[in-house]
Amino acid sequence: MFPLLSLSELGSSLVQLALVLAAAMVFPLLLSSRNAWHRALLFAVGGVLVVRYLWWRATETLAPFGLTLDCLASWSFFALEAGAAASSVSAFLILSRTSSRSAEASRNTGWWADGPAPKVAILIATYNEERDVLERTIVGALAIDYPNFDIYLLDDGKRDWLRDLADARRVKYVRRADNRGAKAGNMNNALAELASGTPPDFIAVLDADFVPHRNFLTRSLALFHDDDVGLVQTPQHFFNADPIQHNLGLSRSYPDEQRFFFDHMQPSRDAWGIAFCCGTSSVIRWKAIDAIGGFPTDSITEDFMLTLALQNADWRTVYLGEPLTEGLAPEGLKEYVTQRARWCLGLMQIARSPLGPLGKNRLRLRDRWSVIDSVLYWTTSFSFRLAALIYPLFYWFFNVTVVDATVPDVIAYFGVYFVWILAVLNFVSGGLVVPIVNDVSQLLGAIPITRAAFVGLLQPKGHPFSVTAKGGDRSRIVVQWRLMAPFLALLAATFVGLLIGMVFDSFAYNDAGDGKIVILFWTFYNLFVLSVAIIVCIELPRRERHFADKPKKAAIILDEGRELQIWIAGLTQNSVRVRGASIPDDKPVRIRIDGVGEIRAIVAWPTADGARLLLEPTMEQHDALLRHFYSQGDAPGVTRTRYRGLLGDLGRRLSFSGGR
Repeated sequence: MFPLLSLSELGSSLVQLALVLAAAMVFPLLLSSRNAWHRALLFAVGGVLVVRYLWWRATETLAPFGLTLDCLASWSFFALEAGAAASSVSAFLILSRTSSRSAEASRNTGWWADGPAPKVAILIATYNEERDVLERTIVGALAIDYPNFDIYLLDDGKRDWLRDLADARRVKYVRRADNRGAKAGNMNNALAELASGTPPDFIAVLDADFVPHRNFLTRSLALFHDDDVGLVQTPQHFFNADPIQHNLGLSRSYPDEQRFFFDHMQPSRDAWGIAFCCGTSSVIRWKAIDAIGGFPTDSITEDFMLTLALQNADWRTVYLGEPLTEGLAPEGLKEYVTQRARWCLGLMQIARSPLGPLGKNRLRLRDRWSVIDSVLYWTTSFSFRLAALIYPLFYWFFNVTVVDATVPDVIAYFGVYFVWILAVLNFVSGGLVVPIVNDVSQLLGAIPITRAAFVGLLQPKGHPFSVTAKGGDRSRIVVQWRLMAPFLALLAATFVGLLIGMVFDSFAYNDAGDGKIVILFWTFYNLFVLSVAIIVCIELPRRERHFADKPKKAAIILDEGRELQIWIAGLTQNSVRVRGASIPDDKPVRIRIDGVGEIRAIVAWPTADGARLLLEPTMEQHDALLRHFYSQGDAPGVTRTRYRGLLGDLGRRLSFSGGR
């Protein structure tokens, strides 16, 4: 079917690939992912390989220039690929450094010891969140281990029941007459109210679904020992699985999609002095926010713009990479995509604003680079992901060879570059870059994000703020047909094109040479990625909002006083799943949980090795459970990829889909 390959060329290419694989195995033995020189060396080699690959693509794989479909397809795909490569090189440069401010925070804890503790106003902006979401955040904020703070509940939804809840919980309630300026306007309204009295020294910002750990303020305030620090940002962690984790069944083997950014990209940005505010889980110096006139309202992502406004006024933003808050990741795929499209649109608004990279402002060169890097990411990564699915169809339907390359050359140039970068990224991130899963995570939002990127650049004004819905009923299987439809269409077109190529192989398609092997591999990879993306669009029921990091010991106390030692396998605010003992389902029980006490419970249904219990806590126990779940301990969930578990989980999910 295919011409014979040159064994000498193929052998040489495979040797190059084997050397890269061998080097990847040596990384952990000889190098440190925290060492700046080691990181710089690895990413510098990666940058060279990118340039080498692009040079090969430009000089040896493109169609001759002219007014032909071959030229248009070949050169346009290369342009998209070059843009994505430029974004990658910028990211490599950022990742070549990293920082950790934990030791600095420890050295400077309580730097105000000679005087009273600085006063902090905790702002919780809310619009349409449910009661249990808000109550969790309020209870966690009240439990913060710090002597001088007030909590302000900023209600843009004008809900009387929330005013009553605030009164019952003894937190301050703020309501305004309109919703002008969305979230930024809501917080600016609170700033005006604070300024009318004795303003605080600092303000802390929490989204309505983010619960602070007890040491959130103590650790964050420690980094304000330098007078020019205007804002301290901490990472966002999530106590529930995001839609990709959940719908692929990977919540215990693969971290949430934002872990790479918060655990690796932000520390690297901090090392360059370009870490930026991400809204929630941040603390801001009052003098700094007052000096710039409050939160910017020119972008629907006011957090990134706030960083630029602060830097323009000579205030620094620093990053403390410790799990000090945990919140609710978007549970629905539609909300997940909407959130990321909003981030993209807001960034484009910033790029076109007076604080953009070409604006007449006082921003440093590195701050301008920071914005350019983000623009490159949003405009190239997702559009190229779509192009990688569409352009092979030009070959199958129109006999247009988009990439005219031999297999040995693809291995020597693309394979070597791809494997090196994949190995380096996983070396510095603890295995967070898994090709199929990462491709799917980008593909899911690629269409609305690409649209938002170019709409935002061309027409930056007049776009409403889209709130990310949280909570709600997640007890049923939901098929996101509108999100799935483009992937179904592409899957069908790819499959039909492949059949056409096989049926008519002896006629019109012989002139592709062994480049047809490249197209064939590319096509099969696309079929697999599209199939996984379609599976993710089938949203599975969510029975638990919070998953335990690992099994915990507890005790079941029966009516007659007999105790059964059991393990907690799953824990929520209202129920607990236990294993390790047979529990009768016709009697009330109590469960003893460390740090909470004995809680009355009902056996909802027994299981083979335990039971699921419905909890009946008192109000004090209810609050203690909330604090136990969300306001203490390490980061929830997994923060590193567990490859053995990931392969097993993914295999089970794919086989389940096939069975259905």
